Amino acid sequence: MKIHEYQAKELFRKYDVPVPQGKVAFSKEEAQAVADELGGYPVVVKAQIHAGGRGKGGGVKLASSREDVGTLANQILGMTLVTHQTGPAGKEVKKILVEAGQKIAKELYLSMLVDRQSAKIVIMASQEGGMDIEEVAAKTPEKIIKVYVDPLCGIQAYHIRDLAFGLDMPSDAMKPFSVMVKHLYTLFVANDCSLVEINPLILTVDNQVLALDAKVDIDSNAMFRHKDLLSYRDLDEEDPQEVEASKYNLNYINLDGNVGNIVNGAGLAMATMDIIKNAGAKPANFMDVGGGATAEMVENALRIILMDQKVKAILINIFGGILRCDVFAEGVVQAAKKTGINIPVVVRMEGTNVETGRKILAESGLNLTSAVDLKDAAAKIAAAVA
Repeated sequence: MKIHEYQAKELFRKYDVPVPQGKVAFSKEEAQAVADELGGYPVVVKAQIHAGGRGKGGGVKLASSREDVGTLANQILGMTLVTHQTGPAGKEVKKILVEAGQKIAKELYLSMLVDRQSAKIVIMASQEGGMDIEEVAAKTPEKIIKVYVDPLCGIQAYHIRDLAFGLDMPSDAMKPFSVMVKHLYTLFVANDCSLVEINPLILTVDNQVLALDAKVDIDSNAMFRHKDLLSYRDLDEEDPQEVEASKYNLNYINLDGNVGNIVNGAGLAMATMDIIKNAGAKPANFMDVGGGATAEMVENALRIILMDQKVKAILINIFGGILRCDVFAEGVVQAAKKTGINIPVVVRMEGTNVETGRKILAESGLNLTSAVDLKDAAAKIAAAVA
């Protein structure tokens, strides 16, 4: 689950990770009230969307007066902000963060994430803060410091020393930096984060360490342990179809193709998307209904896929193990009737009671085409959208 910068900074404050003073605002008047509370200028007005590159897109501005704050708030609120992470469609800005400006001596980069290959938490840092870290990693990888922490042992003093020396941290900033990294690590582990990123992490002219920006991603599979963080979820920032799918425990990710697909099992779903691509078509989604899919789940899956206007045909690929093919076929027929589906549907089934399932589909009188195997299914679905 992604959260906004202002929410990430609220979380930082709980764990004593230093951040600038500031608050979220939803209108020009609220923004000016926050600026008044901060008690001095300049202040920064920052668009709050789930995407990076906001500054380059015009979503981060410096205000030198109360009047500036109002003008910038009006400009940014309601704008469609386009960055390299939003795609060409951009995202509408519905809230802004107003916070105190800082006297910056140096900009650094710091992040923590799970490294699956080593089964450790990797802390990445660089003196090239404030820049696109992907570009730094591609062109000058030697400028990226990586420190691996075994989660069973936790972060140690030598980990922090490696980071501090690699960042050429001034001696006066060593202690506040060390304390900040320890607290950030505690936050990362305690909240089951998959990513915590500060870009830039700044040194002020008096050698204070501040998280000028903050990005936090929390592992959605761990949200049952963090009911208090559910309030941070912003449905406006998520794909409407993905939000709808989550209501029915359907694993759905929207893509940019024209072939919708419904599959039981994540591995089979990935293979199905590859096969669609190899046949010359493009998958419109990832959809895993799970091993115990019911007729109701199939109906909801079809309904959600049909919300996507790009979808010109649907491929259903089911392995009948826990879920028998005849039961699934009955569910597909019921769902097709209820949703009033009017585009081609190709169904490939294998497993328990597969012949009975195919018979049910054939006798349904609906536009449901059976495929004998995956190759046949791919060819038929590609022909349907050609």
